[in-house]
Amino acid sequence: MSDYVHFYAQHIQELQQRTRHALEREGIDGLVIHSGQAKRKYLDDMDYPFFVNPHFKAWLPVLDNPNCWLIVNGSDKPKLIFYRPKDFWHKVPPEPDAFWTEYFDITLLTNARAVEKYLPFDKAKYAYIGEYLEVAQALGFALVNPDRVMHYLHYHRTSKTDYELACMREANKLAVAGHLAAKQAFEQGLSEFDINLAFCCATRQGDNEAPYGSIVALNENSAILHYTAMDKVPPADSRSFLIDAGAHFHGYAADITRTYTRGSNQFAELIKSVDQMTLDLIDMVKPGVPYPDVHLATHQKVAETLHQFGLVNLSAQDIIEQGITRTFFPHGIGHHLGLQVHDTGGLIDDDWGTPKPAPDQHPFLRNTSTIDVRHVLTIEPGFYFIDSLLADLKATPQSRYINWDKVDEFRPFGGIRIEDNVIVHKDRNENMTRNLGL
Repeated sequence: MSDYVHFYAQHIQELQQRTRHALEREGIDGLVIHSGQAKRKYLDDMDYPFFVNPHFKAWLPVLDNPNCWLIVNGSDKPKLIFYRPKDFWHKVPPEPDAFWTEYFDITLLTNARAVEKYLPFDKAKYAYIGEYLEVAQALGFALVNPDRVMHYLHYHRTSKTDYELACMREANKLAVAGHLAAKQAFEQGLSEFDINLAFCCATRQGDNEAPYGSIVALNENSAILHYTAMDKVPPADSRSFLIDAGAHFHGYAADITRTYTRGSNQFAELIKSVDQMTLDLIDMVKPGVPYPDVHLATHQKVAETLHQFGLVNLSAQDIIEQGITRTFFPHGIGHHLGLQVHDTGGLIDDDWGTPKPAPDQHPFLRNTSTIDVRHVLTIEPGFYFIDSLLADLKATPQSRYINWDKVDEFRPFGGIRIEDNVIVHKDRNENMTRNLGL
């Protein structure tokens, strides 16, 4: 029996308990969780790709079927309304028959518009959980995504069950296979588009199945943080390659980044430096450590690297005080990972939803929580040569400290990011990514 199957009963028990606590403190009888529905393209007769409500897939790995519903109250056996229409245009999902089915009372729904007869008759104390507010209103729900229930669920979702951890290990296995294939494609001199095809082929997941749009960037494109254009013609000289790409397993994400270059050069040394930076920062990750401390330590290490490579003619401490590191490392050090790539719960201080926003000086930090056991986190330092940010820096008094000739030597390589997926245990960290040899 696979680990995730073995742990699934315990996972359902934990979700039941969380649901019961959330409902009891709010005086609500139950939650009605909508998987979602298909969205029609504007002026078209075809739909956008379907992406399931994460609150739905937390309970069961049904990822590709709209118009399904869950009714849960934390005590009774969850009720699943599973959409299975009569349809000769599209593939109809088979009747559920997987490891998870015994944990649900399952009703088959053939007509999405007829769901109301399967829902609670008196909805006054049932809350709709989903994005289709007009559907909730039409069905008579007065409670829609109640804030305090959502805060409770999001906060406790940061603590992963054994089932979730097993799924995320499997997701990392798939993603690492893709990364190894992509590295080989880069070494063969292929285009960004063809490198991405190699990644998808190895993971056996298409672009619409992946947890996020892959970033496959050569040369200067590596300096574009969310680059997704993917040129179809390889450059004359593939100097550098950054890939930020993941995979999912039963709805749980892996999110991995690597950077490569050809031959021995200073950029290769810079990649080694950022790689070691990643490992050093992961060593900081321990229960009780505020996650922003890891972010601030990253800026210290970026400052040391700027000094070491002769990019800035100041000491590391002075580089920090002058605010120069934010030009070369403009994003946050990472985030929670799970049902969503940027998983929820990172910017609240408790299960009442007390806000804990990112510091003013670091507005892109996605996690301000205190690290705890069963957290799954990404650690992803970066070091970039971004033209627009460099131009802004050049227009400031700090420009006189920058070795611009050295910066220009690195610009053609774009940038570097190294990202691992880490499970926090009581007395150790489990680096799912490195454990697989990447």
